[in-house]
Amino acid sequence: MAAIRKTTKLIHVGNVPVGGGSPVSVQSMTKTDTRDAAATLRQIKALAGKGCEIIRVAVPDGDAAKSLSKIKKGSPIPVIADIHFDWRLALESIKQGVDGLRINPGNIGSDWKIKELVRALKDRPIPVRVGVNAGSLEKELLRRYGHPGPRALVESALKEIALLEKAGYEEIKVSLKASNVPTTVEAYRLFSKRAGYPLHIGISEAGPPGTGTIKSAVGLGILLSEGIGDTMRVSLTGNPVEEVRTAYRILQSLGIRESGPEIISCPTCGRTTIGIEGLAREVEKRLRKIKKPVKVAVMGCVVNGPGEAREADFGITGAKGRGMIFKKGKMLKTVKEKDLLDALMEEIEAWKP
Repeated sequence: MAAIRKTTKLIHVGNVPVGGGSPVSVQSMTKTDTRDAAATLRQIKALAGKGCEIIRVAVPDGDAAKSLSKIKKGSPIPVIADIHFDWRLALESIKQGVDGLRINPGNIGSDWKIKELVRALKDRPIPVRVGVNAGSLEKELLRRYGHPGPRALVESALKEIALLEKAGYEEIKVSLKASNVPTTVEAYRLFSKRAGYPLHIGISEAGPPGTGTIKSAVGLGILLSEGIGDTMRVSLTGNPVEEVRTAYRILQSLGIRESGPEIISCPTCGRTTIGIEGLAREVEKRLRKIKKPVKVAVMGCVVNGPGEAREADFGITGAKGRGMIFKKGKMLKTVKEKDLLDALMEEIEAWKP
């Protein structure tokens, strides 16, 4: 059973609701040069095709900011401008029509710059993410706390929120990220007790697929299992499509969102007499083309195989060169091992959930 979500303020990033009990949305960030609008749009469309619901783009300079209008017009999903250091880039991004901003309290600068930003936002109100990062915390907080621990991250966020609220702006969401999993988890727990703004969760600089996937699954899994998190990004070094796939796997494993096929497969042991490892890889590969929320079990022996196969929408299990195909708990047919994969996929493709 999925955890009861903490109730947070509802905001909208473009047409995507965030907070207020809305489904946990999946984000990614482009890894192209934002000044190259065509390349950036190609990556956005590829990500949207895999289920990405919100995209963030880096805005390092004025030329990148001026590309945002073209990117926004061609993007099938809402676009957030990622702003560091220069508050004027945020003003230009608003003019260019983005759906949201991310600002970093650690480097955005003086309080008066926030007031100017809010003045521009009142003409075109869009959400602002107060994006705190352990790697770029304010120097004053580092001096006071000695290191970027959970309480320092929370204080940074609350200080920036207070500035926005004082200026009359509350279309806010918040992130408190570190590359250290326990630090990140505790920061989100602390903030969740202090304020009701929607939370963007993630583990920053998690690493390449493999290490980064594990760190993200552990950290985000803990938070989501406690009902914390309204939108999420898995940060991996590599193709951003893998970020989206991993995010949905995390959500699906916790029963929070369904997203296409789910495969379960046995780890194999000395009882296995058919080629489960290769079969499971091939099933997973073929299932990528399927959009239906189907659960498929690939099992290798008579101990757990039949039971697990019966619990899935479809399942296969076998021994001694032959295999059985199950559907919704009932055995459909027995086929030769060499025909097992094709027979399974035929049944899945014909199935109407």
